[in-house]
Amino acid sequence: MTPSAQAADWLDRLFSKKQTSAARLAQDLQETRTIALLSFTGSTGITATEAIGKQLGKEGSLQLLPEKSARFLLSGNSTGGRITGILKGRNGKIIFDSRYGAPEIDDNIAALIDDIMLAVTGMPSLASSRIAFVAKVSGVKQVHVCGPDGSGLTQITDSPFGAVSPAMAPDGSLVGYTSYASGFPSVVLVDLRVGMERLLANAPGTNSGIAFAPEDRQAALAMSFLGNPEIFVIDLATNNAVCISESKGVPNSPAWHPDGKRLIYASDEGNGSQLFVADVSSDSPPRPWASGTSFASDPEWSPDGDVIAFTARVAGDWAVVLKPFDGGSGQVLRRGGAQHPTWSPDGKSVAYVQNGQLWVHHLSTDKRHSIVRGRGDISEPRWMR
Repeated sequence: MTPSAQAADWLDRLFSKKQTSAARLAQDLQETRTIALLSFTGSTGITATEAIGKQLGKEGSLQLLPEKSARFLLSGNSTGGRITGILKGRNGKIIFDSRYGAPEIDDNIAALIDDIMLAVTGMPSLASSRIAFVAKVSGVKQVHVCGPDGSGLTQITDSPFGAVSPAMAPDGSLVGYTSYASGFPSVVLVDLRVGMERLLANAPGTNSGIAFAPEDRQAALAMSFLGNPEIFVIDLATNNAVCISESKGVPNSPAWHPDGKRLIYASDEGNGSQLFVADVSSDSPPRPWASGTSFASDPEWSPDGDVIAFTARVAGDWAVVLKPFDGGSGQVLRRGGAQHPTWSPDGKSVAYVQNGQLWVHHLSTDKRHSIVRGRGDISEPRWMR
């Protein structure tokens, strides 16, 4: 059995207890996860109906059925690409009646699919999710964004000084990255809705590695204006920053727990890079987290907070490792130079880079596919949470 197949089997066993205890509920939910798509009216109604049906067909946890057989009914209007979506139960009760007014019809359809999946299954969809990453296409590292299948690939930055360490806000409206335009690392925010940039952190010294909090109002990053680099939590509205680490090394790569109360980050305290956990709202000092490896970096919590994905050195080579946060042995998901893991919003997949390509690895099937390649060195992917 390959290491990645072992990891998939390990994940099945890890979650088997949850699945067993929820088996009856899951069966009941499966019977209700059926939907009928009625024809959308309006000037772009036919286009919208076809595109919505195609996207719903990709959602494995939702089944399309005829109107007389489905538990939920979807109808609406699409005019000029703008969409009104109405989801009803079989009893006629309106689940939601929402309008989507983005300039592009594809963006409106993605937002509608997200709302449908959340309402019907209780789980997020990947329809509108995006992955930010760094690619070195023309000799300079720049931030790019794409969909979970590599579609909609867009270069976000075009700086002669380069741009690295990107992250996306949970609602997808902001991309943060580290810029070297001022001569030292600064953190910049890009509002994707209007294309505007603003400096978030440009204090003397290092400012790098932004990670947005789950509720969008705060972010974590490394700053060294007090001397030694530390992890700070910064308020996005006021720019007020609070130090939450106590490091002897160079802390980096902060990532938030889904509850927004804890951070995990990497730091070399003299015995190789290891991982540390800090309580954001507590004065307690950060504590080491046992990765089980001699080198660990790039940590990220799974969406349910149960598992940490990180980059490790395994047999002298880079590898992506998954390990339960509360204890237990870790499992190698991919060897051979795989790095920078990042979880999909639904927790079913992990993206990482290997051999200059961006891969998405499906955990239940242990199958992966390359979604971006041919753009020079690719690094630092971060999936929108």
